Order: sequence, then structure tokens, then C-alpha cells
Amino acid sequence: MRAIQIDRYGGPEVMIRRDLPIPRPGPGEVLIRLAWSGINFMDIHTCQGKYAGSRTYPVRVPTTIGMEGAGTVAALGDGVTEFQLGDRVAYCLSWGSYAEYAIVAAWRVVPVPEAMSLDLAAAAMFHGLTAHYLAHDLGQFGPGVTALVHSASGGIGQLLVQLGARLGATIYATTSSEAKAEVARQRGAAAAFLYDEGRFADRARELTGGRGVDVVFDPIGRPTLRDSLRAARTKGLVVSFGSVGGSVKDLDPIELGEAGSLFLTRPRLADHLDDAATIRRRAAEIFAALLDGSLSIAIAGRYTLDDVEQAHAALEDRRMIGKPLLQLS
Repeated sequence: MRAIQIDRYGGPEVMIRRDLPIPRPGPGEVLIRLAWSGINFMDIHTCQGKYAGSRTYPVRVPTTIGMEGAGTVAALGDGVTEFQLGDRVAYCLSWGSYAEYAIVAAWRVVPVPEAMSLDLAAAAMFHGLTAHYLAHDLGQFGPGVTALVHSASGGIGQLLVQLGARLGATIYATTSSEAKAEVARQRGAAAAFLYDEGRFADRARELTGGRGVDVVFDPIGRPTLRDSLRAARTKGLVVSFGSVGGSVKDLDPIELGEAGSLFLTRPRLADHLDDAATIRRRAAEIFAALLDGSLSIAIAGRYTLDDVEQAHAALEDRRMIGKPLLQLS
């Protein structure tokens, strides 16, 4: 099979195309013939070595990159009874999806409805399940809840905006350009505006009568986090669920008190997908909403093993609106 691996950390230049033997599943594992892989910032971070010391995501070199995919079951390991050969399935948070075949623990795998295309299933897993737990478990979206969503034209951001509008919350969105702000408005944001060197916090307070929003979702980090604190109401919640703009390494907890006794959390998806029942429940709800039209995912581009570097570059440069995919078969 063809695959993309890394033996060292760095930029796109560290990705190596290789011909590898098709692996065999062990006990409790499934071999999936991949049709599509999602392309995510986590793949860029994997190449850069940001998980080299992680306990949550213990990804070490050498490794096949990619952590999300969809395809058909090609072989079953001992003890796997919930799937059959040929079943259409999808998964996330299992590395090795930049390849034509991948081994995945069966408990991480979900069935894909017959009415759903495999490319949409691949696009929906990581971003969809992330948006699901952020909206339901942390933001507790519903009528009367106000939220500020950064990077609102990105894959997770678009889904968060849509889920908020669907559940009756008031969602304010920030983006880096007016074109991206219009995308957020089309997805259901009550207002969308630019980061404006941190003045988004003043705009959020204006829109809430000076109170501030109940919850801020910040995947950016260093350029925005302190102003995200300013945007939140007293005893509000700031969810730092990414650091694509760099990590904040000098935050004193007293700043949370001075900003209004705020709660700051840094969650990871793995802790909200800790058993098969939870994974399948979240996936089933996202899939159902996609099929009934109450959620939608924009595919930003389709790439191959020969040109995936272009997708990584566009993601890093913030030139991509929506979800890029890697076609494997």
C-alpha cells in the first residue's frame, strides 16, 4: 500500500511517500481500506512534533500521519463481532490515515449510514465530534446562552456556529477577513466581525450590553486568548481548545480573577471520546443532522497522496475555508 510517513519533525518537507506491506489486524482491531482521510491541523502538528511529549496523544516517530478516515472493513481481528467485511465505517484519533489501509481499534470505529457518502463521513468525524462536545458538554448551548466563536469559518468553527443556531443560542463569530465573516453569518451567526487586534472583545461586550458572553471558544492561543478573557462575562467560561497561533506560556491565574472570576479550560477530544458508546452516540447525532440538512460541511478541497503538501500549506497560511480531504481510493 502507499502511505505517507515521517521519520523526523519539521515542515511539509519531512513527509515521505512509501510503499508498505498491508498490515494485519490484531485482537480487537479492524483493517480499513480507506477511501478518504480528513486533513487537519493535528496532522501539521504531528509533523512539527507537537505531540512528541504528549500523554493524551502519544504519537512518536517514525509514524504514518493522518488521524481520521472513512472506508470499508477489509479484515477483522480476533474478538471483533460488531463489524463485518465490507461494512462502511469511519473513525478519528487513530494515527495512520494518510495511507490506503489503516489498522484501528474496533471501539473507535463507527458505522456510516448508507445514505451518507464516505467523503462526508471522513469530513465529519474529527470536526463534528469536537464541535459536538464543545457545544453540548462545555458550552451547554440553548436559548439564552451567548457564545463567541473564534476562527468561525474553519471546519470546527462552522459546525459550532451551526450547532449554536440550531440549539437556540446566540453566536457571535470572529474571523480574519470579511469574506470569512460572511461565511459565518450564512452559517447562522448573529454577528460576525474581525479580530481587529483584540478589539473583538469590545465588540462582544457591546453586543451583550456590556455584560460579556457566557462562553468563548478559542482555538488560536497567543494572539487572542487574553482578549478572549475580556470578552467573557463575570464567572464566564473560556475554552482554549487549540493553539494554532502559538501557546500562551506566561498566564498568571490571577488574571482570571481580575477578568471576573473566569473559568478557563483546555480540553482534549480524547477525553470526551473515552468509550465506544460515547463515540457512536456523538457520531450518530452529527451524521443524522448532516443527513436531515440541519448541519452542513463545506469541503475545501480534495487532494491525493501526491499533492497533500498543498493542503498543509493552505491550512497553515489560513487560506482555507472548510474541510480539506485526502482521496485514497
